Amino acid sequence: MSDSYPRRDQARGLWKINDITKNIKGDGTYPNSNTGAVRAIWMGGGAPGDSNVIDYFQTSTAGNAVDFGDLSVARDLNAGGGSFTRGLSCGGHTPSNTDLIDYVHFASTGNAADFGNLTAGRSYLAGMSNNIRCLSVDGLTPSRVNTIDSVNIATLGNATDFGDSQTATALATCTASPTRGIKAGGNTPSNIDTIDFYELATTGNGVDFGNLGAAQRSQSSFGSQTRMVMAGGQDSATREKIETIQFGSKGNAVDYGDSLSGTTENGRGTSNSILGLFAKGSVSNVIEQKTIASSGNATDFGDLTVARTAAHATSNGHGGLQTFSQRAPELYSPTGKVVPSGVGVGDIGVSGGGYSPGYLDSMAFIQISTLGNATDFGTLSYGRQSQGGMSSTTRGMFNSGSSPATVSDIDYITFSAKGNASDFGDLTTYRRGNTAFSNSTRGIVGGGYNGSSRINNIDYFTIATLGDGTDFGDMTESKTSYGAMSNGTRGCMGGGRTPGTSNVIEYITMASTGNGTDFGDLSLARWMGEGNAGSSTRGLFAGGTNPSTNVIDYITIASTGNATDFGDLTVAKSYQAVGCNNTRCTFGGGAPSTNVIDYVTVASTGNAIDFGDMTSARYTPGGVSNGHGGLSS
Repeated sequence: MSDSYPRRDQARGLWKINDITKNIKGDGTYPNSNTGAVRAIWMGGGAPGDSNVIDYFQTSTAGNAVDFGDLSVARDLNAGGGSFTRGLSCGGHTPSNTDLIDYVHFASTGNAADFGNLTAGRSYLAGMSNNIRCLSVDGLTPSRVNTIDSVNIATLGNATDFGDSQTATALATCTASPTRGIKAGGNTPSNIDTIDFYELATTGNGVDFGNLGAAQRSQSSFGSQTRMVMAGGQDSATREKIETIQFGSKGNAVDYGDSLSGTTENGRGTSNSILGLFAKGSVSNVIEQKTIASSGNATDFGDLTVARTAAHATSNGHGGLQTFSQRAPELYSPTGKVVPSGVGVGDIGVSGGGYSPGYLDSMAFIQISTLGNATDFGTLSYGRQSQGGMSSTTRGMFNSGSSPATVSDIDYITFSAKGNASDFGDLTTYRRGNTAFSNSTRGIVGGGYNGSSRINNIDYFTIATLGDGTDFGDMTESKTSYGAMSNGTRGCMGGGRTPGTSNVIEYITMASTGNGTDFGDLSLARWMGEGNAGSSTRGLFAGGTNPSTNVIDYITIASTGNATDFGDLTVAKSYQAVGCNNTRCTFGGGAPSTNVIDYVTVASTGNAIDFGDMTSARYTPGGVSNGHGGLSS
C-alpha cells in the first residue's frame, strides 16, 4: 500500500475501507514532486546543423546526459514546456520554419511523437508552461511576431491563440510559476530589456513587469514556484551575468551571480524546484547548475551527449508545476474528511510573513480551540511584512505589504491543504500597513501607505474568484495600522496612524459600496495592525502603540458607540497576527519582536492567557482563519 497521510497503520479510530482507499488515491497522497526523481531533457539544437537528439539528466545528481531518443524532425531554435508527465517541443528551424509540436513522456525513453501544430511555422521563439498549459511566445515567421499560442498539455491537438506580447521579438526567454508566465528581453531587431507577464489561467495580452539590468537576448532561464533566474545572453558585456526576479512582485531584475567563464548565448535552461540547469551556449556540451533560492555563481553539472546550441530544455519538475505537501493530520478527521469550516466550527488560524530581522516568507498554523505552538504551513510567494489578511471558510488571502518596496499583489492559500501560497491578483494601488477583514464572500482592504503618503482608499474582492481589487469607497481618515473586524454584515475599523494617532472607529456595510461612517471611539488612541479580530457579535482591538500598550477594547459590531475595556494582553505589543474561531481569539507575534501567542474568550471579559509560541519571533505578520466571526456557518 502506498504512503498516505495519515498512515493506515498509525491512524486512530475506526476506518472504513472506502475511506482508506479514497485517502490513498486522492485526498491523502500527492504523488507529484519536483524535488525528487526529476528528469531534465534537452531537445534538438544546432550542432551547427539541425539536430534531432534528445538527452536527459536526473537533476538530483550531477553527471553527464544519457540518450533519451529523437525528435520527429531535426531542428533548433525551438521552444516548449512540460507537465509532470509530458515534455513538448514547439516550432523551430528545420532549416525552414516549422509549426510542428512533438511530445515525449518523461517517465519513459524513446522517440518523440506528433502532438499537433502551432498556428504558424516559426523559429527563434520562447516557451513556458505550468502543469496544464504550454505557451509558445513570439519568434520569426520569417518576420518578428508578438503571437502567443497555447496548448493544453494533456490533450493532443493544435495550438490556439492566447493573446499578444507587448513587443514582437525573437530570442526572448520565458519561464513560468504555476500561475504567472514571464517573457524577458529579446531582439526587435535591436536587443531590448523589457519584461512582460501573463496570467496563465486566462487568455490575454502581455503586461509590463519591469526591466532587465541591460538590453539582452538569447538568455537561459529557469525558476522555482516563486523566482525566475536568467543567465547570460548575447550582449558581450553581460553574457556571464545571472539576474533574478520574483514572480509575485513586479519590478526590475537584480544581480544574482555569474555563470562560468565563456559565452552563455542560446544555452536554454530548466530546473527542479531547488536547482536550475542551463547549457553554456554557443556550440558546447557543458551544463551549468545554479541554486535558485540564493545568490551566487554557477558551477559545473555535466555534459550533453552532443555539443550543440539553441536546444530547447524542459523538465517534469520545473517551477511552473504546482506541487503539494502531504496533508497535515491536524487539519483532518481520521476518516480523511475535512474538518468543517465556518463560524462556530472553523478552527484553523494561519499567520504569514512578517519581519524579524529581514522579510519573512514563512507561514504557520494553529488549531485555535487547543493550546500549543504553531506548525509550519508553507511559504508566501516572497518575504514581506505589513500586509493585511482576509479569509472565507476555504481560502485565506495575504495582501500587499512591503518587501522592502511597497507592493500591491495578493497571495492566497487553501486552508484544507498545507502548501505554498499562489498569486490571487492586485490591489487598486500599492500600499503597506493596511488592514483587512472579510465575510464568507467578500474581502475588504482599506487605507495604507503608498510609499509617499497615507491613503483612505477601500478595495473589495470576491474571495472565490481570482482577480484584482475594485474600488469600494473611502475611509473617514487616511491612515495605516488600524484594527478591523466584521460580523458578516458590517465591517469596523478603529485606531491607526494618520500620521498622528487616532482613536476613531468607523464602519461600512459590506454588501454595498460606499464611504465609512463614524461608529465611536477607542478607549485609547493607538495603532495596532490586525484584522478579523472578533466573533459574529463582538470586535476586539488588542494592544497597540502610543506608547506600547497591552489594553484590549471591545465593541458590539451591530450597534454604534465607544469601545469598552475588555482586559489586557500578557505583554504590551502591536502589529500582531490574529486568528479567531468565533469563540476564541488569538494574537500571535508582534512588536517588539516576539513569538508569544495570547488568546481570549471573546464572549467574556478578562485578561489574555498564554496559548503557545509562533515558529519564530516576528512582527507585522498577516493573519487569517477559517472560523472568524465574519463568516457564515
